[in-house]
Amino acid sequence: MMELVKQPAVLSGAAAFALIVIMLSIASRFYVRASKESAFVRTGLGGQKVIADGGAIVLPIFQQITPVNMMTLRLQVERANNEALITLDRIRADVKAEFFVRVKKDTEAIAQAAQSFGNKTLHPEELREILQGKFVDALRAVAAGMDMQTLHEKRADFVQSVQTTVAEDLAKNGLELESVSLTG
Repeated sequence: MMELVKQPAVLSGAAAFALIVIMLSIASRFYVRASKESAFVRTGLGGQKVIADGGAIVLPIFQQITPVNMMTLRLQVERANNEALITLDRIRADVKAEFFVRVKKDTEAIAQAAQSFGNKTLHPEELREILQGKFVDALRAVAAGMDMQTLHEKRADFVQSVQTTVAEDLAKNGLELESVSLTG
C-alpha cells in the first residue's frame, strides 16, 4: 500500500520538475534585456512598455521590440561655400559644428524617440540626416542675428543661442542636446 502512495508522489514531483525546467527554458529564450547603452520599447499584446533597466519577456508573434540607443551621439554639420551661413552684415561664414545628442532617460522620451526614429537611433548617420535640417535652421537663425565680428568675438554666445534654439525642438522627439561645439 505504501508503494502506491509513493509512486504517484514521485511521478507528480518529476512532472512538476520537468514542467519548471521547460518553462524556464522557454522564458530564457524569449527574455530580452536592456543595458545601460540601449533600451527598448515593446509593443503589441499587452500594449506599449518601455524597458530601460532590466528586461521583459517578448513573444515574437504577438509583440515587437524597437531598440533605442541611449549613448551620446556626435552629429557633425558643415556649412561652407554656397551653403555657408549668412550673417547680419550679409557676409558668408563657413561653419563646422558638432551636436552631441542622446535620448533622454525617461520612459516618455524613450517611447517618443522609438516612435519618431525607430531603429535609426542605432545608426548615427541616418539620425544625422533626419536632424540635419533642424541643426542647420538653428545655425542659420542665430547667425542671421549676429554680424561677423560679433560671431567671432562671442562664439560662446553663438553656441548658447544655437543650443537654446534647437534643444526645445529635439525634446519633442525624445532627445536632449548635451552640447554644441564649433569646430571650424
